[in-house]
Amino acid sequence: MTTDGQFFVVEGLEGAGKTNAQEQIKHYLQNRGIKSNQILFTREPGGTPLAEKLRNIFKADLDGEVLTRKAELLVLYAARIQLVENIIKPALLRGDYVIGDRHDLSSQAYQGAGRGFDATFMLTLKTLVLDSFKPQLTLYLDVTPEIGLQRARVRGELDRIEKEDLAFFNRVREAYLDFAQKDPSIIIIDATQPIEKVNQEIKKALDVHFENHEKKFDYCR
Repeated sequence: MTTDGQFFVVEGLEGAGKTNAQEQIKHYLQNRGIKSNQILFTREPGGTPLAEKLRNIFKADLDGEVLTRKAELLVLYAARIQLVENIIKPALLRGDYVIGDRHDLSSQAYQGAGRGFDATFMLTLKTLVLDSFKPQLTLYLDVTPEIGLQRARVRGELDRIEKEDLAFFNRVREAYLDFAQKDPSIIIIDATQPIEKVNQEIKKALDVHFENHEKKFDYCR
């Protein structure tokens, strides 16, 4: 078993089941002998004192002021780089494992496709802020907006983003699926299945990832 740190991310629409997926990844790592103090959960936006304040701005309906789409995008990237530089990269250098609730793919889908930003602009911004940094594995939990929002409503009051219309979320979902088709490090999990089946598919994706990772590690040695 290799001991280098890795960054795993769970993505999906509202109500996709990201919290459960994070827990499944944690249990999987523990079964591989990774200690609990070597496993770190993060969320975006958020994860540092400043990033959490930016999360509050991003999530809330501001009295008397509309958060413009450009401001929204920049708030997200400000929070993201704080988290990456101050929390995620140091953890990976220690050999720890980071399990993220959302990362840059969310911005590419929600702000890029959802808000209508040009794809070239989004890629340029991503490169300027993050350079080549990316997760080793992303699990995209796929649900239709109808199912996801129904689940989200059960959790409680919807936030600013969750109040968007179905057309917005359909654009976001299509973008997620398109990115996953082009990037082999993004694995699609059908999150409309029973939870036991979802968990089985998560384990299978992790099995394949670690098998390929260790083959690459052995080859490089």
